[in-house]
Amino acid sequence: MILTGLAKRLVDDNLLSHDQASQAYQEASKQKIPFVTHLVQADLVKSKDIARLSAEEFGSPLMDMDCYDFTQAPKELVNEKLIRKHHTLPLLKRGNRLFIAVSDPTNLNALDEIRFNTGLNIDAVLVEENKLSAAIEKFLESADDALSDLADEDLDALEISAGEEEKEAAAGGDEADDAPVVRFVNKMLLSAIKGGSSDLHFEPYEKSYRVRFRTDGVLHEAARPPITLAPRISSRLKIMSAMDISERRKPQDGRIKMKLSKTKAIDFRVNTCPTLWGEKIVLRILDPTSAQMGIDSLGYEEIQKDMYMDALHQPQGMILVTGPTGSGKTVSLYTGLNILNTVERNISTAEDPVEINLEGINQVNVNPKQGMDFAQALRAFLRQDPDIIMVGEIRDLETAGIAIKAAQTGHMVMSTLHTNSAAETLTRLLNMGVPAFNLATTVNLIIAQRLARRLCSNCKVKADIPKTALLHEGFTEEQAQTAELYGPKGCDKCNNGYKGRLGIYEVVKITPGLSKIIMEEGNSIQIAEQAQKEGFNSLRTSGLLKALQGITSLEEVNRVTKD
Repeated sequence: MILTGLAKRLVDDNLLSHDQASQAYQEASKQKIPFVTHLVQADLVKSKDIARLSAEEFGSPLMDMDCYDFTQAPKELVNEKLIRKHHTLPLLKRGNRLFIAVSDPTNLNALDEIRFNTGLNIDAVLVEENKLSAAIEKFLESADDALSDLADEDLDALEISAGEEEKEAAAGGDEADDAPVVRFVNKMLLSAIKGGSSDLHFEPYEKSYRVRFRTDGVLHEAARPPITLAPRISSRLKIMSAMDISERRKPQDGRIKMKLSKTKAIDFRVNTCPTLWGEKIVLRILDPTSAQMGIDSLGYEEIQKDMYMDALHQPQGMILVTGPTGSGKTVSLYTGLNILNTVERNISTAEDPVEINLEGINQVNVNPKQGMDFAQALRAFLRQDPDIIMVGEIRDLETAGIAIKAAQTGHMVMSTLHTNSAAETLTRLLNMGVPAFNLATTVNLIIAQRLARRLCSNCKVKADIPKTALLHEGFTEEQAQTAELYGPKGCDKCNNGYKGRLGIYEVVKITPGLSKIIMEEGNSIQIAEQAQKEGFNSLRTSGLLKALQGITSLEEVNRVTKD
């Protein structure tokens, strides 16, 4: 086979052999995809090398799609069929010229067909193949196309319902149930689930409306629907979660259940908040499978896992999990409850609200407006012959007092607090007014935790950090000598070099030495120093160990922990 154009240049530059190039051409033709697309998908040549060589060979301008502003894209000039057929993307219209992103400048048929369909002069701009693929998907999933694309039958087939306890609060609103908005909202929910996101933010502003997803703890923009659709999108979300759509001046809470298959369903916790330009709506994705991952996948060091398991199997006492919102406290507690969830044990939980539904556990939604707060729920539990009690959060002295009384009378109590470390958890309870003796004799274990982004195993790169800098960061002399640290790079399989998250933990068992300091009402600094003397790793030390293991980067450890 005689090679010409880009294929010949790739062979001349020793990036492909003649046989590889010929075979790639034949495979691309057979699959009916562009030659460049096949090269990148088959991992024969890096997309960066193809873009550089193409620019040199054909004299076309080269652009980095990471710098492109999608708000400039002319959304209605080229239809989806042409974009997918020719693997191109309209970038910018200036006068009678349309700039088109391509990864293969030899694809003249594409330029001719787009020129014919638009009646504009076409200028090709070279971009990297993998970035072009991602950009095309982002462009086609943007709000305007999502609203006009009515061919996706899967979006219609989704079975969606509100949480049972909210259904009675629903009022009217059928007028908002129009097909394009329904499809768009469903597409956003599915995209968030597929992308492993934890939260969706629907945000109205004066002249724009955006949808953002929180993935691996970091927010990124997912779509920009027209601002005129803001009231219809808000109404749709409120109908799905059984809220009152006529109430726009007060925050509301609701719940959505999305049934993906006969065996798989995802719950969303929904909250609305009136803002200057409309209602901001945030959905938290509650995946029941996250509580069934097993303790080994949470990221505990072996000694920390053993301490947690030992505390779980004590006949009485208290386990406290602490950390900021979104640090994985609920997953840690439910992983423990799953281990304890057997037919011989009576387990009851009080939460605000219940996030994960589990068979075999008696779960109560706390509702202060109806007189059911944490203290009331705890009192009811104690009359129902409990073995294990889980309190969503200890917020006041009354709740703390009842929880400690339960732990002293033969029950295992698990709960959370919002503090920064294990030592601060104890001083927080002392400051609430809990007697020091009660704390020292009932608390078995304290877990402080954070969630850090996990480095992508496909593209992580070695980080060259001077030894003095490592010592300054907190590594020991021995660790600094042998440390092999890694940093993020970024590829098409991850988010800016990270994929997924892992827990960083400070697990402190209450020892006689710590009990003595607690009974003397020592401060958090004294408690932390004693915990360190007894060999319990701080959050910072645990984070540095994760960096040494190459699981996360030093930058990420610095982001989620402090000295």
